[in-house]
Amino acid sequence: MRLSDELRQDLVWETILGQVVSKANNYQAVPDGKGGRRIIKSAKMRDYERSFARQCRLYRDRLISKPFILHAVVYESTWSFDLDNALKGTLDCLQSARAITNDNLCVAINARKAIDGQNPRLMYAIEETEPTLF
Repeated sequence: MRLSDELRQDLVWETILGQVVSKANNYQAVPDGKGGRRIIKSAKMRDYERSFARQCRLYRDRLISKPFILHAVVYESTWSFDLDNALKGTLDCLQSARAITNDNLCVAINARKAIDGQNPRLMYAIEETEPTLF
């Protein structure tokens, strides 16, 4: 069975082309002009965010503001990339594209890693959920 056959058909899936950029490895400490330092995104991360926003058509500007589950299949170019770092970057990109209002609303992640050296990409869907009481 192909991975794409396993995708839930009741969700709206979107594909973002390109290698997902790892959040963990793409921030830099730079002088803040006051004798200290501040953290900024690398040029690679900023470029990926812009590419993500251009490709994000189904979820852009939805401003989802209730708890949600992120479903994702991350097609990496090689095995050397970490799935968890790709997911952190994806949540940041969803917030930048205004698909979600805040990534802290993510209550669960259903994710898979696959390898496609010729066509790295992200397939994702957002499933809105109701808040639960414990």
